[in-house]
Amino acid sequence: MPLPPPVPRSLPFSQAPLSTLVALALCAWGQASAQQAGAEESLPLRGSRVLGPASKSAAKPALVISANKVSAQMDQKAEGQGDVELRYGELVMNADKLDYSVVDDFARAEGQVRINHNGNVFTGPLLQLYVSRFEGEFLTPRFFLAATGGAGKAKLLKFQDSEHMSATDGSYTSCPAVENQEPAWQITARNLRMDLAANEGQADGAVLHFLGVPILAAPSLSFPLSSARKSGWLPPNLFLDNRSGLEFGVPYYWNIAPQRDATFTPFVLTKRGVGLDSEFRYLEPGHAGRINVDLLPSDRVFGSSRWSLKLNNDGHVFGDWRYRLKSERVSDDDYWKDMSRRVESQTPRLLASDFTLNRQKELSWGVIDTYARVQRWQVLQGVDAPFDSPFQRSPQIGVRLTTAADEAVLDSFRPWGRKARLEGGLELEYNRFDLPSSALPGQQRGGQRVHALGHLAAPLGGEAWWFIPRVSFNAAAYDLDRPQPDGRTRMHRVIPTLSIDHGWVFERDTTLLGRDYRQSLEPRLLYVNTPFRDQTNMPKFDSAPKDFNFDSIYTDNPFSGVDRVADLHALSAGVTSRWIGTNTGEEILRLGAVQRFLFRDQRITPDEQPVSQQRFSDLLLAAAAHLDEKWWADGTLQFNSETNRSVRSVLRARYSPGPYKTVSVAYRLARAQSEQVELAWQWPIYGTPVTSRGADSKACGGAWYSAGRVQYSLRDKRLTDSVMGFEYDAGCWVLRWGVERLSTGRAETNTRLMLQLELVGLSQLGSNALKVLKDNVPGYRRLSSDRSPSSDFQP
Repeated sequence: MPLPPPVPRSLPFSQAPLSTLVALALCAWGQASAQQAGAEESLPLRGSRVLGPASKSAAKPALVISANKVSAQMDQKAEGQGDVELRYGELVMNADKLDYSVVDDFARAEGQVRINHNGNVFTGPLLQLYVSRFEGEFLTPRFFLAATGGAGKAKLLKFQDSEHMSATDGSYTSCPAVENQEPAWQITARNLRMDLAANEGQADGAVLHFLGVPILAAPSLSFPLSSARKSGWLPPNLFLDNRSGLEFGVPYYWNIAPQRDATFTPFVLTKRGVGLDSEFRYLEPGHAGRINVDLLPSDRVFGSSRWSLKLNNDGHVFGDWRYRLKSERVSDDDYWKDMSRRVESQTPRLLASDFTLNRQKELSWGVIDTYARVQRWQVLQGVDAPFDSPFQRSPQIGVRLTTAADEAVLDSFRPWGRKARLEGGLELEYNRFDLPSSALPGQQRGGQRVHALGHLAAPLGGEAWWFIPRVSFNAAAYDLDRPQPDGRTRMHRVIPTLSIDHGWVFERDTTLLGRDYRQSLEPRLLYVNTPFRDQTNMPKFDSAPKDFNFDSIYTDNPFSGVDRVADLHALSAGVTSRWIGTNTGEEILRLGAVQRFLFRDQRITPDEQPVSQQRFSDLLLAAAAHLDEKWWADGTLQFNSETNRSVRSVLRARYSPGPYKTVSVAYRLARAQSEQVELAWQWPIYGTPVTSRGADSKACGGAWYSAGRVQYSLRDKRLTDSVMGFEYDAGCWVLRWGVERLSTGRAETNTRLMLQLELVGLSQLGSNALKVLKDNVPGYRRLSSDRSPSSDFQP
């Protein structure tokens, strides 16, 4: 496992010719004469913690000695007593007594010797050093490493040069030093060797002690001396859940080359057996990627081997063509339940394999995007909850032409003061749709589709308004594998659409709660007219209803994809008002409302229920507030005026009065589908936080924290996905433990126990409870974030 270096890095020192010591001798002789005369005022050197870089004309840095008493012989030697300070380049040495031989460039320092170099500090009673070569010995030194914030000690420290050193009977820890008390954790080694040039350290007889108990030992251990990559063993992983039992794994990191590396993790599952996780990464000119292979050769519970394969690669081929391959495959349908930690997909029961090849060519009038794609699915079906598989694309081939200014319009760019001009786009595409072998028997079969999507727009705008008329069409032709209910296998249709997007932005200066703000009022209208075209017997290969929200209500089609176009003749009208701090530019309050009015009956709807009497859609309301530094709140509401009931609502609030203090609550309702409440928190429960007593405090004891998220289904009257944990922060180490509960079915759950020990400035041991808490608790902060340069997440 990589460990931090027990001694700091040193920068190269160059040889100093004797001529550079002339200033030293003259200065020393002047100080000696002043002391002998006793009547004249001495002129001591003014101290400075940092010396400026050597000038380009002077190749070597100067050596300067100052002390309460200095005596020197020209080109022979110099002696200093009392508050002695020697400076040479970036090296600063302090001692009670110093003897320096000019001929040998050799310094002997006694008393309270202290070396400061590049933020790293060494202290001890006796130092012998060839200054320019940085070669010598330090007796019983203590040291502090700026890069890791850790410290240690050794019986003897030897400097071979500025980049090579070794320590005998050394130790390292990030815990503050306490008189007559061993640190809470430390690493001890019989011999430590550091090669700063190769970023490599070697420890012989290394033992990791925690609370006086050795918890890890290795006869020989290599580790990196900085954050750069270094081959070696990483901290062990530890996981525990009710499906697989205890899992223990030790990763080995292989730094193959600057642009390639690999990680191999042998692991043991107490219920299932022995396996191996592996990851290979590469970053070549024009290509980059990652390959993961996880193997469990013989699962004692499942009865056969288990595996997963993940590919994530992209790059350039054939000149300006770009490719991307992203794929995830597993051995069986239950893998996502038993090995959930090894599944990356956001939809763990639906795994994609997607290969895309595209080229973008920019011309004076716009962009031509040519592309080809193959998309496959692995559907992990379950006996208790089977579901329909999406269609695969085998293949998808297309070309897209877009005018240069049109992209900005589509991204809500408002062309202030521009003259009207036609802007548009055209998409031509062929798709072959089929189903994976795991699809349900009753699903609609596949087929071929050729479609064309096009539009023209003439955007207008001023400093506070925009007006964008737009005409578009959706044309598609189908050739199906099986006849539809009307007996047809071939069909086509063309559907035009007219839309006008018009909006304003008004602003004024105002006050709220005694503070100055800039308030905006932003009304917006969207008119859409799409005629009815019968699509009853046409397939739905890639169309799905859009979520009804503030974004989708301002679109001309409530469906995604190509196969469905709603016969919409409607006007969406809404308004948003924002309060922006005039000094900070921060939005502290936002209110919004929008509703759609239908001019005629709508026969093609997302829920497949025609709308014949209702002219007004559900009303959408939204609000967000940050009126105080401690409070955040936001919410959205979908309200049906006919039933006078909310259809969907999301209400959230968060209170965060200080570091590591946050509490949030949420309520989510989808009428007749789900109703859920959520409580999440991170809060100190006992003890004095390290931030209050200082990271270097010698105060005893630590601070206890609780963190977690609990979700409860009011509809099902049960807990759903939840996590609860506790943290103990002792300053130089943090202990986390807790329980995570994940739903894997209507009556199935996977419960995992988390246990992680973080040695601040060194590493994290055990399961990655830190990542679980950070992913689940809004506003969560790592307790040691201000004391450790290490990553939040272990590999």
